[in-house]
Amino acid sequence: MTLRTRILVLIAALVVLAGVATASVLHASARADRRDRAQPGGPTITAGPVALTGDTGRLVFRNMAWGPHRDELTSVPASDPSGPRTASKVKCLRFYAASGTGVCLQAVHGAVQDTYRAVLLDAHLRETARYDVPGIPSRARVSPSGRYAAWTAFVGGDSYAGTNFSTRAAVVDTRTGKLTSSLEAFRIVKDGRTYRAADVNFWGVTFADDDRTFYATLATKGSTYLVRGDLRARTVTTVRSNVECPSLSPDGTRIAFKKRVKGLSKDAPWRLYTLDLRTLRETPLAEPRSVDDQAVWRDDHTLVYALPGDYGADLYTIPSDGTGKPRRISTAAVSPAYVNQRTGATAPAGSSAARTP
Repeated sequence: MTLRTRILVLIAALVVLAGVATASVLHASARADRRDRAQPGGPTITAGPVALTGDTGRLVFRNMAWGPHRDELTSVPASDPSGPRTASKVKCLRFYAASGTGVCLQAVHGAVQDTYRAVLLDAHLRETARYDVPGIPSRARVSPSGRYAAWTAFVGGDSYAGTNFSTRAAVVDTRTGKLTSSLEAFRIVKDGRTYRAADVNFWGVTFADDDRTFYATLATKGSTYLVRGDLRARTVTTVRSNVECPSLSPDGTRIAFKKRVKGLSKDAPWRLYTLDLRTLRETPLAEPRSVDDQAVWRDDHTLVYALPGDYGADLYTIPSDGTGKPRRISTAAVSPAYVNQRTGATAPAGSSAARTP
């Protein structure tokens, strides 16, 4: 091949690459433009005030419908979750709220790479504090009193389905601002003995109503465990194996969780269960699909969770006793929190911890 031929081949290759790059940029731009326009048949969304307290029950969640309010916290009546939405202008990747306190996990878009933060919100979604988050946010919770907030982030890998990932779970006292940046700082009690291992991971914190007790997932040596934590003693104690993303019921007696089931796909290995904390009896729920979410209790009898949908995720509900069948209640929505309503027969303060084994 002559020098002239080589130069022509190089020029042709550069032209092709430039064309591909231009097409990619135009495609991305067109997709971004579509995301900024409301999709036909989508939910009705208008800007307005969103509060975490009030006189009527509300459901607040991250809106995923394409349009100018995508990713904003939106509010609907708890009695009409598919109804018109009020958008807040506050954007979150993950969200939760209780007793007028919210936690919003956000992306901060940089020139080279994104960073992440956790923002504490008051009842009117005004920022009260912020903390750096070391990776991609995945879970968020607030204690029933609003005293504590927790979040989980991926610091290596980006999926719970496989084994090649690492997480960091943090807890903050919203009154004092004291942050525990990782539950790995707590003493682990496994099989009655202090346990140490380099591969320990925590995720999926859920709080009891005594401002002391919490539950979470502990992973080590290829297994997962439900752990009961003590914020004062700074300990976590294993309760049961094969429990992920626990969610404590309002009355403090049961845990909803996702469980790995043998024979399922490695990419979709879970089924939803509940666990009676007194008897440790498991109940499989009537959801046949794999659920990769930390379910929310609407009340003592009903769970709400997200499954993939056309615009990211949709919300479904199912009875917690294993009966019934799943029902979609809202499209293009994720990270739900019920606010301004009684979520069930709440036990006296401290009773949740007293009932646990």
